[in-house]
Amino acid sequence: MCAAVALFDSATWIAVGSAIGATLLALVLCIVLVAFLLRMRRAEGSAPDVERLLHEANARFEEMITDLGRALERAREEGERSRQLSGIGASIDLDAVLARVLESAGSLPGVDAATIVLPRRDEGPLIATLGMSAEEAARQPISGPPDGRRARAVGIVYRYAPEQLEENGELIRGGLAVPLRGGEAEVIGTLAVFWRGADREAGEDELEALEELAAVSGPAIENAKRFREARQLADLDALTNLHNRRYFHETLAREAARAHRYDRRLALVVFDIDDFKAINDRVGHLAGDAVLAELAERVQSVVRSADVACRVGGDEFAVILPESTLADAEQLYRRLQFAVAARPTASADLLHLSAGIAELHAEDDAVSFFERADHALYRAKEAGKGQAVTANNRG
Repeated sequence: MCAAVALFDSATWIAVGSAIGATLLALVLCIVLVAFLLRMRRAEGSAPDVERLLHEANARFEEMITDLGRALERAREEGERSRQLSGIGASIDLDAVLARVLESAGSLPGVDAATIVLPRRDEGPLIATLGMSAEEAARQPISGPPDGRRARAVGIVYRYAPEQLEENGELIRGGLAVPLRGGEAEVIGTLAVFWRGADREAGEDELEALEELAAVSGPAIENAKRFREARQLADLDALTNLHNRRYFHETLAREAARAHRYDRRLALVVFDIDDFKAINDRVGHLAGDAVLAELAERVQSVVRSADVACRVGGDEFAVILPESTLADAEQLYRRLQFAVAARPTASADLLHLSAGIAELHAEDDAVSFFERADHALYRAKEAGKGQAVTANNRG
């Protein structure tokens, strides 16, 4: 498809170049004609035929200048369009691909908003928008024919009461949606554009432009989506479904650098299960794994959406708390302790957690930050377990 876009781009520029060349040649001939007629006029006076010819030559000259301006504008638009289409597949980051598709859709004539909706199996659809909120996009009734057949496109027209139009003249008045297809022509989502303000009906040329964009975008979105899914699997611990050790250290380094750069707060809780070796010895390693998995579920139930919960190794876990203080981390530990102590696990008695808590200091890098929290966890164990200890400045 990229090759097709490149060929289209080259052909467009060849055609435009030919048109510009022909226009320039005509301009040269026109200038020569005007100069000739001016000489005749000076030699023979203001004959009516000469005046008429001068008027016609001038009109033709202005017409050719207008045509040249239009050709150059079309060339600019086609060049920008080709640049956008060829850039869609240049990244495998899903957010970047979606943003480029929406940018290209939003640049189509008469379009005020655009959406991409990608269904997902185990959660709600992934919705990307331009010019409207995700909540607005989720309310758009885009579906195929009632008999289940596949439609080429779906047109949407909204009618409002006069008083509604008087209150808000920028209401969405209509839209056009086409399917996004992956590499094997399977429908993977929907690309839709919308317009506001005035009633209008999308023409065949607008539909073809949107279909062209969808044809380029579908495989690029599918590739980026698969890459994200593979990366997410690589970042997860297979037993607990929490982020793994590698992801923890990468994220901690990134969040520590961000906190230093923007003078933000960052806290860290490192914790483990008290006497987990005894649990393993009593119930066996398979049952011990079940205890870890159940603990992970309880951890996920109490952390905030912005927090990053990880399994660092064995029975040791950590939660990174962006934009948080020591007090926030201590509160999280209390929620964790209550979640695991409220009821026994299926394979063991009530669990208790020991934790080390730290807040990022100016002299910290990610390594020293983690080491301070980890050393605080060691001191919590020495102090009698089932408690949290705050890290010293130097660990």
